[in-house]
Amino acid sequence: MFIFLLTLLLFFVFLLSFFIGKQYGYHRNYTPPSHPIIGCLVSFYQNRHRLLDWYTEHIAQSPTHTIVVHRLGARRTVVTANPRNVEYILKTNFGNFPKGKPFTEILGDLLGCGIFNVDGELWQVQRKLASHEFSTRSLKDFIVKTLQEEVQHRLIPLLEQTSREKHVIDLQDVLRRLTSDTVCKVSLGYDPYCLDLEKPLPPLLTAFDTASEVSAARGAAPVFLLWKMKRMLNMGSEKALKEAVKLVHESVMKIIKAKKDEMTYNGKKGGTDLLERLLEAGQEETVVRDMVISMIMAGRDTTSAAMTWLFWLLSKHREEEALLVKEVYGGNKQCEGLDYECLKEMKLLKACLCESMRLYPPVAWDSKHASGADVLPDGTHVGKGERVTYFPYGMGRMESLWGKDCYEFKPERWFDEENVENGVLKCVNPYKFPVFQAGPRVCLGREMAFIQMEYVVASILNRFVISPVSDEQPRFVPLLTAHMAGGFKVRINSRTGAGTE
Repeated sequence: MFIFLLTLLLFFVFLLSFFIGKQYGYHRNYTPPSHPIIGCLVSFYQNRHRLLDWYTEHIAQSPTHTIVVHRLGARRTVVTANPRNVEYILKTNFGNFPKGKPFTEILGDLLGCGIFNVDGELWQVQRKLASHEFSTRSLKDFIVKTLQEEVQHRLIPLLEQTSREKHVIDLQDVLRRLTSDTVCKVSLGYDPYCLDLEKPLPPLLTAFDTASEVSAARGAAPVFLLWKMKRMLNMGSEKALKEAVKLVHESVMKIIKAKKDEMTYNGKKGGTDLLERLLEAGQEETVVRDMVISMIMAGRDTTSAAMTWLFWLLSKHREEEALLVKEVYGGNKQCEGLDYECLKEMKLLKACLCESMRLYPPVAWDSKHASGADVLPDGTHVGKGERVTYFPYGMGRMESLWGKDCYEFKPERWFDEENVENGVLKCVNPYKFPVFQAGPRVCLGREMAFIQMEYVVASILNRFVISPVSDEQPRFVPLLTAHMAGGFKVRINSRTGAGTE
């Protein structure tokens, strides 16, 4: 009797899903191989170590570059690499596609009510405040000054020592330490001095890493109920997350209180770091805490990831590297130093960074949740509360968007075809290349991220040759921000002459 009832229930669920799908037109959408009730859970689990490529392969087979994914324990998800859909989600009907409770719940423990984890009025208030601060010349000058000090007085001496002693070094770790120092100085006015490789990372940053990793695992879990149950029971990874978040929040609050005491004692106005500016604006301590934590997450790993993959790509394309070195040395213009104006003239460097991020975007995918039922421009129906994910990693691998050579590293694709000789970069549709998002939530730090990456890459290429220890293809791991599995082990050699290795 039990087997009969279970069979009858499964059959009923199958019929129900079929007729609901028919009613809303879901049957027209491309879906990965699925089964009744469990959906594509089996295929999803089998490909859990290569999910990005699994999604990319199915999206490439879809006529609209959009797929619909059904999984047991998760809401129906639409995943798209269609620029028209991306523009509709991020701009045209922005109001109907907030991050949504399912997303904010995943990151809520770590980010709280920070700007990257809220919607509606709370987001608008923080966005307006952050937009004003990021547009001030004084903050930009402080960021550049901080970056120059970090690179010239810490990074370059470290690489010179590594080169002299012929050590193998993890360049990904070094770049993450560099960006950790920079973002903590800019956001908190706090110097963790991470580039001292003989010392372990400060507890704040190790806890931040743990919290980020566990939070990312929540989003990638085949069945969401599992992590929610572990959180309820306070066990395993969820227990580690709780302890890490507690340490992060307490550490940041301690810095905030010390900063407030310092400001009261000194009585000065017009702060340099972001924390001082937020406190001067009269924001509550909890709001300030969540905002600066969001800024640290956004600025720490994204730029280091982009630079890591660029150095690996250049090591596989020495001709492109030679052209880039020639540009960094100044070519015929003999650019002295690496100031802001000089960096703006390095068009090939920017093209190389864009090409690297096209193939290995720091954020491989991003999700929104529909406030109400909707239909995307390609005809895909979206139900209320369903997840809609746009997919920069897959978009960078679509022939229809980038040509048959879409898997190849070709910085020249970013130059205007009619003005290649003059080095004119083309204007690329941001919804075709949404690595900094686009629309109302476009990344406020986009310009400063490029300045940081250009300055660091140019400074390194100007002095050193980066040679990977292994010839194997590294694995791209998409957590909250992507990274290279196992690090990027390299040897550092001094560069002896302009345009040569």
